[in-house]
Amino acid sequence: MTTTETPSNLERLAALDPVFAQMVGATAGYVRSIPELTDREKTFLCVTADVCQASLGLAFAAHVRAGLAAGVSTADIRELLRFVSYDCGYHAATAGVERIAELEAELGLARPDAEPLAPELVSTGPDAAPSPLPDAVRARLTELDPHFTGYFDLQSRMRTGHGPGTLSERERGLVSLSVDVHYQTLADTFRTHVGRALRGGASPEDVRAALRFTAQFGVTRAWHAWEALNAILA
Repeated sequence: MTTTETPSNLERLAALDPVFAQMVGATAGYVRSIPELTDREKTFLCVTADVCQASLGLAFAAHVRAGLAAGVSTADIRELLRFVSYDCGYHAATAGVERIAELEAELGLARPDAEPLAPELVSTGPDAAPSPLPDAVRARLTELDPHFTGYFDLQSRMRTGHGPGTLSERERGLVSLSVDVHYQTLADTFRTHVGRALRGGASPEDVRAALRFTAQFGVTRAWHAWEALNAILA
């Protein structure tokens, strides 16, 4: 009797281009060894990069599989996709949700249940919950446009949960600042997201580790981000 095993990501790449597979393997090994980040955080940073850069093929599947092997569930990844959708855009996050559902089916995983949001969190009327945005951020947004402030209020309300199964404040900060790196929004939002990570318990070295890890998704983007981050942390 013969047995077959599912080929690894590198084996799939090697079948397409063996030299490229060598390059990917060496790069992944180097950044995966960064000690300040958890496996869960590394998975989140990888999946966020995939969604921001519309890389939902072999790389996305490999990142999800690596996360599953490290104990990160598809429910965790779905929570991540819900969180990043307002930064990367709902259209981009929709593609990620479609892909994770496909992978769940391919891997024989049950689709996880999710508790619906409370009515006051999705309302924009007088029954809406108070905005969780910091006063300084909300004042800055109001200077730009009142309707845009209302949009931010809604997005922030829908992401207020920090209970079991949700992202920690540190994780939210690290993921959000990585979105800034992908889109090169390295001014006010980048500074705000670095501050969120620090408030969530990340040290300056942890924040630097997230940027080191993100270099694999575009070294020129990371170069510009280093210039901005070093100025913020100075």
